[in-house]
Amino acid sequence: MKRAFDLLGSLLILAITSPLLLVAALAIKITSHGKVFFRQQRVGLHGKIFDLYKFRSMVPNAVNIGSGMFVEKDDPRITAVGKFLRKTSIDELPQLFNVIRGEMSLVGPRPAPLHHLSKYNERQKKRLNVKPGITGWAQVNGRLAVYWPERIEMDIWYVEHCSLWLDLKIMIKTVAVVLLRRGGTARADRKEADPFMKV
Repeated sequence: MKRAFDLLGSLLILAITSPLLLVAALAIKITSHGKVFFRQQRVGLHGKIFDLYKFRSMVPNAVNIGSGMFVEKDDPRITAVGKFLRKTSIDELPQLFNVIRGEMSLVGPRPAPLHHLSKYNERQKKRLNVKPGITGWAQVNGRLAVYWPERIEMDIWYVEHCSLWLDLKIMIKTVAVVLLRRGGTARADRKEADPFMKV
């Protein structure tokens, strides 16, 4: 049922947002040198590695400049178009193709960076028992403002209580979170205080 929900939901969202996707792709290409899409390896179901796709919102080769894979508040590497894409979460829409490919779900724990895998204890590995999602319980309850250990606890709660009704609730709340732009900014001290923020 969840797979059918993911496929039908992804195709419907793609059909509705296809003009927006085209405009975003053109805006990126016209205003910034480099590829339209950003691809990065992430941890998926049962620890399987896959390529996650986003619209590129930063300058080319950003991972080798400044803070590397970590994004700071008012990060100068973010392009003008990229700022808008990130604020509206439009940059995440290409992950619908990850959902169609079966690597992700519409709802689930956010796919973690590769360096997280070696830091999980046995309890934290439970978040890998479901497919990662475009949005999730942690995303509608704090997003970037919450430290990773707290987010992982929220993800574990989701794994233990997941259902289609909960997924629908999270998707509805996601719309409100995006429109109100809640939790989109990381705490200033997060990189130093959060053990999962260190490679």
